[in-house]
Amino acid sequence: FEIFLDLKYHDIPNTVAKACRAALDLDIWMLNIHASGGRQMMEAARETIEKYSKKRKPLLIAVTVLTSISSDDLIQLGVTNSVNKQTMFLAKIAKGVGLDGVVCSGMEARSLRDELGEDFCLVTPGIRLVNSKNDDQKRVMTPINAIKAGSDYLVIGRPITEAKDPKNVLYSINKSIN
Repeated sequence: FEIFLDLKYHDIPNTVAKACRAALDLDIWMLNIHASGGRQMMEAARETIEKYSKKRKPLLIAVTVLTSISSDDLIQLGVTNSVNKQTMFLAKIAKGVGLDGVVCSGMEARSLRDELGEDFCLVTPGIRLVNSKNDDQKRVMTPINAIKAGSDYLVIGRPITEAKDPKNVLYSINKSIN
């Protein structure tokens, strides 16, 4: 198995760069930072990954807008863009500084794929099964619909970890998308 270090670093550029360097000792496959940390922070993270990766360079992706956030929540935070516009805005910055991709909901995946191309990695949380609870997620999608929308990787937590039979749930998800 591969390790996706999902710590969502968000701090000043120097601190995030040091955290990324420490993460490299874990032989990770992918790690993420918050795009809202800004261009300089993302550049510092990328430069550190490129400079200090030993065996292999992990994928570095940026969280755009958390799937627990709605447009109303963005307004409360002083962001006047819609979720779709803010996600695209942050994703374009991430691609511009040379990151490998972004974390986005399935609802934004198609527009990001169309705008940013096939080689830009889209990682999608907020995955829920048909008839399952949304929990604290506001922008959710089923596994098959997220894949059809252009997502490369799915982050599926509680629908599996809180299931009575997690192995069976994982099997049924795999069957539905293959």
